[in-house]
Amino acid sequence: MSIPEKTEKGESLSPTPSNVGQVGQVTDAYAHDAVFGEITEDGPNYRNVGWLGTAVLMMKTQIGLGVLSIPVAFDALGIVPGVIVLIAIATITTWSDYIIGVFKIRHREVYGIDDVGEMLLGKAGRIIMGTAFVLWWMFTAGSGMLGISIGLNAVSDHAVCTAVYVAVAFVVAFVLGSIQTLGRISWIAWVGLSCILTSILIVTVAVGIEDRPASAPTTGVWVSDYKIVNNGSFSKAISAVTTIVFAYAGTPAFFSIASEMRNPRQYNRALFLCQSVVTCFYIVVGVVIYYYCGSYVSSPALGSAGKTVKKVSYGFALPGLIASTLLFVHITGKYIFVRILQGSRHLVANTMIHWGVWLGCTFGVSLAAYIIASAIPVFSDLVSLVGALLGTPMCFHPMAGMWLYDNWSRPNRNWKWTAMVAWCGFVLVSGTFLMIAGTYGSVVSIIDDYKASGGSAAWSCADNSAS
Repeated sequence: MSIPEKTEKGESLSPTPSNVGQVGQVTDAYAHDAVFGEITEDGPNYRNVGWLGTAVLMMKTQIGLGVLSIPVAFDALGIVPGVIVLIAIATITTWSDYIIGVFKIRHREVYGIDDVGEMLLGKAGRIIMGTAFVLWWMFTAGSGMLGISIGLNAVSDHAVCTAVYVAVAFVVAFVLGSIQTLGRISWIAWVGLSCILTSILIVTVAVGIEDRPASAPTTGVWVSDYKIVNNGSFSKAISAVTTIVFAYAGTPAFFSIASEMRNPRQYNRALFLCQSVVTCFYIVVGVVIYYYCGSYVSSPALGSAGKTVKKVSYGFALPGLIASTLLFVHITGKYIFVRILQGSRHLVANTMIHWGVWLGCTFGVSLAAYIIASAIPVFSDLVSLVGALLGTPMCFHPMAGMWLYDNWSRPNRNWKWTAMVAWCGFVLVSGTFLMIAGTYGSVVSIIDDYKASGGSAAWSCADNSAS
């Protein structure tokens, strides 16, 4: 009988054939987890996600909402700067994601980014990072609900009031987001990822076949006005950069995903598969759609190829948008749930208190996201604001701090150590700049859109899909 590897506290780091039974079962050797405590067959098994399921969950936290705004970001920046910025953001966030896996192995008790905040900055750090984490995913879930309402409007030709569709998105996100474990949700992520990829590929092919994009002039000869380098305003350019940050900002969720892996040592395998697929897909979709649509690209991008293609693409995209939104609700609700019941037997036992707290958490998160989606109804504005204000400090700053926390006192300070300290400094400075400048650009854009609409867009019945 093999012995599972242990940490200093004695928790099993990774399951072996001796401590994992059939799928969904927990044996005695695997009964204690540094985060969830005693796991038994009387309650949900929170450590039941394989590496491939992990990769899909990672992809689904990123591909979904972010990809729909990549062509619009390229319109603001131009093709070449857009691709360069995208690769730069991909590099930084991949490093950040990698550090999460390393840190999780070294500090098994870490469940969320607030744990990191406390290790770096004490109790104040826990409060700041925990609050930012909750707000981040609530806003992201709000973006998801807004995306669902756009899809329903597109498919139905705006059959009912948009506010009703946002409410439908709220109910669906709450019900499906309340499924207890990521292991049980991973199949939905598979379906959602397949659907969103299919919908985007349909539009990507269609814009190359169609005579002109949907919003372009209908008469006369039309030629795409795409720009290799665009010379737009600073506010539009920096908003585009933070939109790309949003497209990679599944990073904060990777703590929770890693915590529910059967074997956390396979984390890197899942991560590099995820980031490779995501980056290649973003570049191809962003370049092709913007090349053929130019400044007439739609936001979200699924509306760029005409009414019929829009209906078909949104029909495929809706399961993907729903999967993304329920993941955002689930991850946020799970974080709050664990913090409330951690150390209690109710965390892993199907008691009345367990279910009451769990459903209360997912309902509260869903309700907050619904309010956000209704109050900021312009998709590109909401994506840009969330990416700037909360995405950059979630994806840049903590990971630089985590590396410094583990390596600052290292005795062998060679050139590699010096280079990594310099890299961490760059990540901190660039993240701070993007947070401040990007928030400014997003706020300017939101104000301009509210002025243009006379403030009537919020809580509106108006069609948000331009059907």
